[in-house]
Amino acid sequence: MLHHLIRQAAQSGFPDESFGRTLVQVAPSRRNFLKAAGAGGALILGAHLPLPALAAGGAPPGIVGPADPRPHLFVIIAPDNTVTVLAKHLDKGQGIVTGLATIVAEELDADWAQMRGAFAPADSKLYGNHFFGIQGTGGSTAIANSWDELRMAGAAARAMLVAAAAARWNVPAGEVTVAKGVVSHAASNRRFTFGELAEDAAKLPVPQKVALKAAKDYTLIGKPGLHRLDHVSKTDGSAIFAMDIRRPGQVTAVLARSPRFGGTVKSVDDKAARAVPGVLDVLTLPVGVAVIAKNTWTAIKGREALKIVWDDSKAETRGTDQMLADYRKLAQTSGAVAADKGDVAKAFAGAAAVVEGEFVFPYLAHAPMEPLNATVALNPDGGCTIWAGSQFQGVEQMVVAHVLGCKPEQVKIETQWAGGSFGRRATTNADYIAEAAIIAKAYGKAPVHLVWTREDDIKGGRYRPLFLHTIKAAVDSSGALVAWRQRIVGQSFMAGTPFEKMMVKNGVDATSVEGASDMAYAVPNLAVDLHSPTSPVTTLWWRSVGHTHTAYAKEVMIDQLARAAGKDPLAFRLAMLKDHPRMANVLTLAAEKAGWDKPLPKGKGRGVAVHESFNTFVAHVAEVTVSDKGHVTVDRVVVAVDCGQVVNPDVVTAQMEGATGWGIGHALRGEITLTDGLVDQSNFDGFLPLRMSDMPKVEVHIVDSHERPTGAGEPGVPTSAPAVANAVFAVTGKPVQTLPFSRGGMV
Repeated sequence: MLHHLIRQAAQSGFPDESFGRTLVQVAPSRRNFLKAAGAGGALILGAHLPLPALAAGGAPPGIVGPADPRPHLFVIIAPDNTVTVLAKHLDKGQGIVTGLATIVAEELDADWAQMRGAFAPADSKLYGNHFFGIQGTGGSTAIANSWDELRMAGAAARAMLVAAAAARWNVPAGEVTVAKGVVSHAASNRRFTFGELAEDAAKLPVPQKVALKAAKDYTLIGKPGLHRLDHVSKTDGSAIFAMDIRRPGQVTAVLARSPRFGGTVKSVDDKAARAVPGVLDVLTLPVGVAVIAKNTWTAIKGREALKIVWDDSKAETRGTDQMLADYRKLAQTSGAVAADKGDVAKAFAGAAAVVEGEFVFPYLAHAPMEPLNATVALNPDGGCTIWAGSQFQGVEQMVVAHVLGCKPEQVKIETQWAGGSFGRRATTNADYIAEAAIIAKAYGKAPVHLVWTREDDIKGGRYRPLFLHTIKAAVDSSGALVAWRQRIVGQSFMAGTPFEKMMVKNGVDATSVEGASDMAYAVPNLAVDLHSPTSPVTTLWWRSVGHTHTAYAKEVMIDQLARAAGKDPLAFRLAMLKDHPRMANVLTLAAEKAGWDKPLPKGKGRGVAVHESFNTFVAHVAEVTVSDKGHVTVDRVVVAVDCGQVVNPDVVTAQMEGATGWGIGHALRGEITLTDGLVDQSNFDGFLPLRMSDMPKVEVHIVDSHERPTGAGEPGVPTSAPAVANAVFAVTGKPVQTLPFSRGGMV
């Protein structure tokens, strides 16, 4: 749902000056690489793609041809026989560079050893995400978005290499074969490498039609064992992250921001800060007080020496408990209608059993391992160059262009490897990159490297919103689910942004109710409504967005209903999924592999959860041990996933394992709390990540599918925690409705 709505927002015309204005209020150069490649006789190829057709469901199978006049540059075959695939998406650890290169290598019939990856320049016209309308990574769209265009690019490059070889040998193209990076003519026993043909192939016209492989002929796609293209550089430390960037004359900046959300600077005494050796300047700006120094440590020491009086007149001053009390009051009243089917009141009146529950989900930080940072160098043309782990290049170009008063195309972005994101680097206002641009413009003397410390982000960043759900549901005398009423209370992170027009309809933020208003279970009477209270606390999508809380509430309530109906939780679910065979299939597969019917010793339990998010279907079965004191240990988790055609099964497996740990870890201990408007946590000592000792054994089973590929980065999160909660429920008979588990003394 999310990426379709973002695309609609893009088509409605938000990329303009007002967009940038609204947002501001709230490695080696690829250009040099391309220049050198072109000078050396490389084949540099783009695919001409029918973008509207892709957005509607993809190009037709078989022989396809271009329908859009814009070149989309993706493939570079160099004389040294390397094949470089330019990734328009950010790789923040999820393996996108490897996945995109695999798609090209398959259609090209390349040898995997010759494949390389690099990040594409920032250019929404050339590298726009077809689901978003601008260049950006999110919503688990990277593989799905690039599937057709990269297959076509690879197939076109192959055809051009074949044509070049046929011309050199003076033989029909039909007699030329390609396998593992070698172009051959069997009859004459002649061979060429790609590199030997690159210069000739580059002179040929791009074919207007190309034949794509059938799935049965794949030799790389869907096959395990391909090493990731980044594994060596990330192991030996040679991979360049944004934090590694050093430009000539570069200075470092840190910002002092209000300790309360919504606070502003009232007065500043910077005398002591300026006296710190190495501090170069102190600037009071609309985004805070910037300390500029020769290095990060000095900048931080200078910031500590600042004496700032803050104006909290418009700041959030409530604590978490008061906010929840306010949410509970709202939950007693009707909200904006997100779903209304059947006659819920009548169904409750005739129900055999009614179950009610309140679910509480805390604020959660993203806390990527590499803290937020970006380097901005002003250019003579009035624009700039940015080095960052850039996730929303299209947004960042527009925002920074507004800051500098230049055109978006004058904002050059050199995307670097990113050390995690989980949604944090994909902001609707380009927050930390905009700050870096504002400081660079104000300082004006050198490239500026803005660094957020981890404390900056955890105490004053952006969070998965605090949510409260109330659910009332009922079964009839046969044990069938007949009524479901759900009320959701939580902040909207789309309201007040340029995305609001298309993503908030009739008071309903689609990202707050996804997974609830459109749940797959067959229930004839369904009512879901939403309250979106406002607060200065800044919020943002968090890995799997609304599904992080809606799937948990839904799946934990389903187990309670199954018990009320006297039915097995697995059978209860399957009976309601007859119209959703792919979801039922992953549920059945996970249960089978987990040994669902196998008895467990006393004190051990097994729980299940299933959900669809980002067009991918995932089921988790968890096994836990509950001690005599009520402490929970997660022993084993079995995951089944259907994400359509799998490009790299090892990457999908890693994503499911990581997502499982991510979901469980935050469910066990993760929370951001406020006291008098101040965040209580500051680093990993308070905002506790998953410990190695907490990580269960995880088994991943991937459905063999030839459906179009969907996403794997986020869909493994939503069902991980409720499966664990349902396993605890199986042992104790007490549902876990407030997260984290540590609130109930279970860890």
